[in-house]
Amino acid sequence: MLFILMKSILNMSAIRLIIPGDIKLKVFIVYSKRRQNFNLFLFVLPALLTYSVIKLYPAVSGMFYAMTNWNGINKAYDFIGISNFIELVSDIYFWQSVWFTCKYVAVMLIAANAAALGLAVVIESLSSPKVKGVFRTIFFMPNMISMIIGGYMWRFIFHRALYYMADNWGWKFLDQSWVGDPRYAFASIVVVASWGTVGYLMIIYIAALQGIPPELKESASMDGANSWQIFRNITIPMIRPAIAICIFWTLNSAFQVFDVVFSLTGGGPGRATQTVALNIYEEAFKGNIRYGYATAKSTVLFLIIFLITVVQLKIMKVWREEK
Repeated sequence: MLFILMKSILNMSAIRLIIPGDIKLKVFIVYSKRRQNFNLFLFVLPALLTYSVIKLYPAVSGMFYAMTNWNGINKAYDFIGISNFIELVSDIYFWQSVWFTCKYVAVMLIAANAAALGLAVVIESLSSPKVKGVFRTIFFMPNMISMIIGGYMWRFIFHRALYYMADNWGWKFLDQSWVGDPRYAFASIVVVASWGTVGYLMIIYIAALQGIPPELKESASMDGANSWQIFRNITIPMIRPAIAICIFWTLNSAFQVFDVVFSLTGGGPGRATQTVALNIYEEAFKGNIRYGYATAKSTVLFLIIFLITVVQLKIMKVWREEK
């Protein structure tokens, strides 16, 4: 036995001597990478499981319930195939909410990003760091407030404060039904939503503006370029990634808007300001409580956002390549 053990040890030593050093190094590197990847997988596993339970499972199960007549309460339900989607085609109120949501998204893309970029440029042009910090804090504070609360705050302003100004200060142009009139309700929603969104976008634009080398602007100024030419030919191309991020974020959040409309107008007057998310909410939790039909609407909303996101990413990719 001792002879066999010594022979095995000598054979293993001989094999180690035969294997070149570079092969040993490659094997070690491959082993190290695999071990590192496994450790990283273990590190993200809790977050992955949490995301799967909270996000992925409800999304997949929702697609199944979209083909049932479940009311969201009883355990019993029937599988009805695509009947909900067929009914959805002729649902006038749903497509009205889709049209209103599309108008809201288009206006918010322009209004929120233009206001945020303008504020970022103005704040960054200030010379005092303390003043910059004060203005950044002031404009970012609305983003820290829940838009449900913000909507009720602005509802009080539209219902009481503006009427008080119109009656006591002589500002008669404020004497309008800002929430109850369809002509002004849409504008009121955009104002409140922009108030709560601009601060977040502004911080992204400020970070991008701070990354522009000051030498570029100084050189352009010495060559005779004015402020608008510097902004158009230097600032905008340099912050394109930030613009892409802000547009992407605004697009997705605007399509899913619910809180500000729910608290400010409730979708009224009538259904004049009802968004897709609010329409789904009322279908699922009000009236007949048709949870299966509401999940069918949610599936359609998901597909709309998915297609628009794919198109947007392709456009942004082409835009960045042109830089």
